[in-house]
Amino acid sequence: MSRVGNKPINLPSNVKVAVKDLTVNFEGPKGKLTLTLPKGFALKQEGTTLHLVRPNDKDEIKKIHGTNRALLANAVTGVSVGFKEELDLVGIGFRAAMKGANLEMSIGFSHPVVVTPLPGVKVTINENTKLSIEGVDKQAVGETAATIRMQRPPEPYQGKGIRYRGEKIIRKEGKRAAAAAAPAGGAKK
Repeated sequence: MSRVGNKPINLPSNVKVAVKDLTVNFEGPKGKLTLTLPKGFALKQEGTTLHLVRPNDKDEIKKIHGTNRALLANAVTGVSVGFKEELDLVGIGFRAAMKGANLEMSIGFSHPVVVTPLPGVKVTINENTKLSIEGVDKQAVGETAATIRMQRPPEPYQGKGIRYRGEKIIRKEGKRAAAAAAPAGGAKK
């Protein structure tokens, strides 16, 4: 029995759902999303809740039941509240600016790094080093944030790089600290 797949999806009052064949359209204050259900699945609306019903109890169907229910719940959350990821640029001289629809970053290379956000994703910059990535599609927001972070992941010695806000970086000792802690390697007696 799929515990996730059988959970009902609560619909906020400001979200409208339209089902036509296997296509589900969601519309809310943050935007619109469209999802396609696998063959045989049905979406039933009972008042302010949605239920995803699977066609049979075959293993292949059970495996995708919970995943598709989670995708539907993410779509409801996306059009009603939206998704947001926050990144920090940590390093001397690191900064970012929007050039049209593209994000241009100076992150310690000899050239500026340009990243194009996925469609439907909005990137805003605060204080030149704090990025906020927002959108209705959870996958697109997460992929855009991961693409930006991938340009210069945080390194463990000085902690410079692009990190998620609140991310803890495990720091390593440098060569100098290790050499100072070791006993002097003088001549043997």
